[in-house]
Amino acid sequence: MLSSIRRFSHTIYAKIFLFIVAIPFIFWGMGNIFSSGNQKVIVTIEKEKVSTQEFITYLNAYIPSGQEIDDKLIDKLLSDFIADKLISNEIKSYNINLSENSLAKIIKNERTFRKENTFSRIEYEKFLVKNSLNAIIFEANVSKQEKKKQLLNLIGGGVVPSIFSINMDFDKINQKRIVQLINLNDIFVQEIKISEDEIKSYFKTNKDKYNDTYKSVKFIKLNSKNLTGDDEFSDLFFKKIDEIDDFIVEGKNLDYILQKYNLENLKSATFNNLGRDKQSIKVELIPFELAKYVFNINETDTTVLIEHKDKYFIIELIKTEIIQKDIKDVSVKKDVLLTLKKQYKRKIISNLISRINKNNFKKTDFDNLSKEKKVPIEKIILKNKNDENILKKNLVNQIYAYPEKKVIVVADLDFKESFLVYVSQIENVSINENSTNYTEYFNLTKARITSGLYNTYDSYLRKKYDININYNALGIVKNSVK
Repeated sequence: MLSSIRRFSHTIYAKIFLFIVAIPFIFWGMGNIFSSGNQKVIVTIEKEKVSTQEFITYLNAYIPSGQEIDDKLIDKLLSDFIADKLISNEIKSYNINLSENSLAKIIKNERTFRKENTFSRIEYEKFLVKNSLNAIIFEANVSKQEKKKQLLNLIGGGVVPSIFSINMDFDKINQKRIVQLINLNDIFVQEIKISEDEIKSYFKTNKDKYNDTYKSVKFIKLNSKNLTGDDEFSDLFFKKIDEIDDFIVEGKNLDYILQKYNLENLKSATFNNLGRDKQSIKVELIPFELAKYVFNINETDTTVLIEHKDKYFIIELIKTEIIQKDIKDVSVKKDVLLTLKKQYKRKIISNLISRINKNNFKKTDFDNLSKEKKVPIEKIILKNKNDENILKKNLVNQIYAYPEKKVIVVADLDFKESFLVYVSQIENVSINENSTNYTEYFNLTKARITSGLYNTYDSYLRKKYDININYNALGIVKNSVK
């Protein structure tokens, strides 16, 4: 089974070296990292020396596209990398294995590779091409993840939570809360007054924020018809997609590919990161998701092959323009106003929270504020933690994090909805083993306890194994990738 699956990916075996070894050097300029002995090893676990190259490959695979790379991110990924190594060692020590037949069943039952509820080798091939994967490496990773799952089941599989723990989790979610609310937006309207001078001053100080970047591109959509002359996806289609990808990696531009494959219907467009042209009209020629992707194209590698919703596009970046907006622009002035209002709201809320934390704002102050500002106090009942009939879920979650008889402030990230809240009463609830949803909460509590076990196990492994990080090599990696 597996050998027949692999035959569908024969055209991309060459990318094993390119994407796993060569790409870090091409894009990150690793230069002399491996030129001297000590710098070749990033970490030693017991007697095993783990190469810097292996960690760089890990970074290349796990740093999210467009993510700003800093020391904190690299340190976190190094920690994850070491944890992965420790788990692999434990898998070996427990002799956890996965047969070829079991691996084949896992792949055949994966939804991504199914068409009309049956395993599709074409879907499997498309997945490999889309993600620049080799079948052998992909299958090895699936096997690795399944073994890790078996190890974690070995650690936490026997957990049986007590009825007390189950009731504790049940009550956290289902307890009823009676609360009183003051809508802080009613107070903001009274307190926040922004002058024209403030608007102009903010814009002058933050002019760079109002630069609009436009990208000009030319592109062509690839399909089975214009590549192979056939309406159906075929091995030949994917082979040509793979060839085009290789040409792009070699530095060939769009014009070369058009001529090589006799492609027509080339299009061009200019747009900002919102997918709009210089007249603020939405660009319909190119899908918005692709327009966003264009803004991640490297200025030195301007031609890219992108797959979007089972369609393939070759896009070439022609130029980038930065245009300074003016304060007279309606959208700019609106944004400045929103930003200034948000700053004032943050200041008012911070003052309230500071008083609450210092125990200088109690229920009497809550009532007095309502009278002073002539804003009403609304009394509501929250049936449980999932009750979204009156307040948004994130606000309800904030309320459920605090005890009874407590004044708190809850707000969303943009301060569009902000409330001063008094938790008037909490009505606790319990569940028994005969309840219809007892199993659901049994599993929820088990998952919580098991998660704690995993964290404890991780700490245990870090003490069990002798781990030495080569900070000299790590420092060089950090300087090279940022």
